[in-house]
Amino acid sequence: MTILAATLFPRTGDDQTIYLKPAITDPNIQVGDYTMYNDFVHDPRDFQRNNVLYHYPINGDKLVIGKFCSIACGAKFLFTSANHTLRSLSTYPFPLFFEEWGLDKAHMAQAWDNKGDITIGNDVWIGYEAILLSGVTIGDGAIIGTRAVVTQDVPPYTIVGGVPAKPIRRRFDDATIDALLHLRQMGYEGVEFAGLYAGEAGAEYCRDSGWAVGGTEITAPNTKNAWGADCSPGVCCAA
Repeated sequence: MTILAATLFPRTGDDQTIYLKPAITDPNIQVGDYTMYNDFVHDPRDFQRNNVLYHYPINGDKLVIGKFCSIACGAKFLFTSANHTLRSLSTYPFPLFFEEWGLDKAHMAQAWDNKGDITIGNDVWIGYEAILLSGVTIGDGAIIGTRAVVTQDVPPYTIVGGVPAKPIRRRFDDATIDALLHLRQMGYEGVEFAGLYAGEAGAEYCRDSGWAVGGTEITAPNTKNAWGADCSPGVCCAA
């Protein structure tokens, strides 16, 4: 059975886990299909209020989250208005209180330094109470550790942790990462760990990379996905 990406609660009897996309109404937050959010403290449907912070329309900055991401309870995304400007002699946001100090309202955004969008690729796992600061880009397949504070970009398929977050290790070797990124460029449509839905376009590349393609084309014995099941038709699995 296929669960539609437009479904809000994909698991029967589970009111803590949602597909995030249907819960978003802010036009400056974009979420890909099947990305999930779990919250055992608050209603997960309040994600954009509880988790996307200092995100005001005046700045026009965006939160962009790809497909098939997993976001744990309490993860936070801190935007531009949390960044009191360092261009002033004082860190106090005087332009924000323009009425009190007789300042020009048009200069209100000078109270903070605009670091830009937060961009998250596909198949990213963001751990419990991790914090991502404005301006960072998280590559496909990356993992953000529990309570990590991400202040810089994270390369694809890299595990980071700590305060500030630092690389711990890469998930795969260079050849595998290159192959996975190439498949994305070719337009894969799903994720089944140890490989990706290659479709017709990606099947040839899988074989050329020394991988197996699920279905009748498998020649390597006992080719399995991460859960020990046989590769499904059209799925690129590590041979």
